[in-house]
Amino acid sequence: MFTNRSSGRLRAALALLILALVAAITACSNSSSDAADTGSREVASAKGAVHVPADPQRIVVLNGNLVGYLYDLGATVVAADPRLLGVPTKPGEFPTGWAEDAKQQGTLAVPSGESINLEFIAAQRPDLIIGGGQGYPGQQSVNAYDQLSAIAPTVLMPTETTYWQDQLRFIAETVNKPANVDTLISNYQAKLTEAKGKIKPPAGATMVFQSIKSQKPTVFVPTAALPALLAEVGFTLDTQVEAKAGNPAKEQSADFISFSPELLSTVIDAPVLFTIPLSGGRSLTELRADAMYASLPAFQANTVFELPATSSRPDYRTVMSTLDLLVEQFG
Repeated sequence: MFTNRSSGRLRAALALLILALVAAITACSNSSSDAADTGSREVASAKGAVHVPADPQRIVVLNGNLVGYLYDLGATVVAADPRLLGVPTKPGEFPTGWAEDAKQQGTLAVPSGESINLEFIAAQRPDLIIGGGQGYPGQQSVNAYDQLSAIAPTVLMPTETTYWQDQLRFIAETVNKPANVDTLISNYQAKLTEAKGKIKPPAGATMVFQSIKSQKPTVFVPTAALPALLAEVGFTLDTQVEAKAGNPAKEQSADFISFSPELLSTVIDAPVLFTIPLSGGRSLTELRADAMYASLPAFQANTVFELPATSSRPDYRTVMSTLDLLVEQFG
């Protein structure tokens, strides 16, 4: 009993120490940035309207899926969470899609862990923090919103903002850099039109499977970004995925569901299947060697196709490369 009380007091003391450190760093940040203050704007956020700098110069991004937009818009990123769904990186390294941008700007990698590193973030003296969105890092920033808001204005992207065009517009509005938005979207529309003219999708309903390290069956819901992209180029989506899995509970920020292996043949009965091998997951070749998967309709018909993990939640850059991959496979 005494040990429990002592450890509880120790944890409480450590928590107070961390909060004091964050407050001290934040105070220094505020005092040093007053001279550069150029006014503020009110922008939308998942937590309601937030007043942000009119021209933020020290942005910290806490969801790797959102970082590429900042570089595409010409914003300054002092630190970013490097994690992308299923894409392995070494500590301190960034995904190849925007690693060069990070190097040019001197962007630091936000240390990853079970909780957000508030001390590191505060030490960057951010004038704007961007988080939220889909995936585990996004959920972490939602959970730590109050602490993050004590460091700097914090804008959270709503989890239901799944399509890259809407994410781009949201980020552009947040950082007050709308100039490139129309050009990027026009580039995509032109490439999409070209791709649709070349792609000949297989007949039948389509679903997207995530091959994960735990080997628990996991599929994207039809409204997730990648299935939506497949629908745009002519694939017919299986819209009954969640119902066939018994409508399992999922995190608010999740765009996928997991279910028992006993339901595998019930849920994944679509004649067309895409597999996404995430970090530690099995490749398509390895799945073919598993009798449980080999018996599924898409495997039997040889209408199973693999896309890289970077296609899972595409931003502008990866949606363009994913279109190229689809044309290559189905053109």
